[in-house]
Amino acid sequence: MLRTRHSASHLRVIPVLGLLAALLLPLGGPFAPRATAAPAADPVRVMPLGDSITGSPGCWRAVLWNRLVNSGYRDIDFVGTLPPQGCGQAHDGDNEGHGGELVTNVADRNLLPARLTATRPDIVVMHFGTNDVWSSIAPDRILAAYTKLVTQMRASNPDMRILVAQLIPMNPASCAACAQRVVDFNARIPDWARATSTGRSPITVVDQWTGFSTATDTYDGVHPDASGDDKIAARWYPALAAVLDAGVPQDPDDPGDPEEPAACTARFRAVSSWQGGYQGEVTVTNTSASAATGWTATVVPANGARLTQVWNGVLTTAADGTATVTHAAWNGALAPGASAAFGFVATAPATAGAPAATVTCTAKSPAA
Repeated sequence: MLRTRHSASHLRVIPVLGLLAALLLPLGGPFAPRATAAPAADPVRVMPLGDSITGSPGCWRAVLWNRLVNSGYRDIDFVGTLPPQGCGQAHDGDNEGHGGELVTNVADRNLLPARLTATRPDIVVMHFGTNDVWSSIAPDRILAAYTKLVTQMRASNPDMRILVAQLIPMNPASCAACAQRVVDFNARIPDWARATSTGRSPITVVDQWTGFSTATDTYDGVHPDASGDDKIAARWYPALAAVLDAGVPQDPDDPGDPEEPAACTARFRAVSSWQGGYQGEVTVTNTSASAATGWTATVVPANGARLTQVWNGVLTTAADGTATVTHAAWNGALAPGASAAFGFVATAPATAGAPAATVTCTAKSPAA
């Protein structure tokens, strides 16, 4: 999307020259046919997604909106099922920032698809997980929720552009460990984004942590004050402007577009465990309307565990322990809604705790 401060092509302009020409026609003469303006492109729909830091009142959204408009971005529409909630300045306040929500609950209860259907965003700007970190939920589980939400976003719009924040710092009086938990979780986000991003639906990580102070930029160690709002908006702006400048597809369902790649989800479960290891299983499901001719799953075991054996798939292991499992000869083809499972054995340190892993997948369509 191009900036429009030097162009009035999408503004409402009274056709003065056409009016003068009509008035100057001789009385009784034929009238010139009325010109029909070309239909304007739909505005780019941006969903701010998160919890109370985004929603109530979420005044960084107002700062960001006005900075975009003042920089010449006019054809934008902030969307969400929640209305504006104050902030003392005019802005498009629609948002999807639900106070108190955990991203893991949103994923577990499948709350996002209905919100996407109601608002049809082209871009999602997501700062989500503060309540999960506060609740001491493991990073692996939070990232698995991120992956599920991204899959649902792409099911809504295969060309979804996704901006994901590394969370602002947190230091509430009631949670001495929260500050370090945010640091630990943020460190995991870039690798997750690289594994989950696709050429058609890229994920951009936006560092909201660096340079943000809970002492001067929040009023309670968690929620931003006016200074914090300015800093959050300043970090979102260049990333969102870059996406707008690059443009987003306006009609992903055009029959002339390439066939949509098959989408998939991956789910991990621990089958059994013992001192020094465990048996796990991953189920890959084709969630698209297209048949899949093959799939690849990525397994990132938690707490130093490593996959050592796989069945019903072909294993490749990276130096950092990340495992890539490709379908076997007999279970790669998946009809829409169909699933395939592979099992594995992992070794784990004695102090690793309960088995856990972050799993993602990609699938190939016949045209891919």
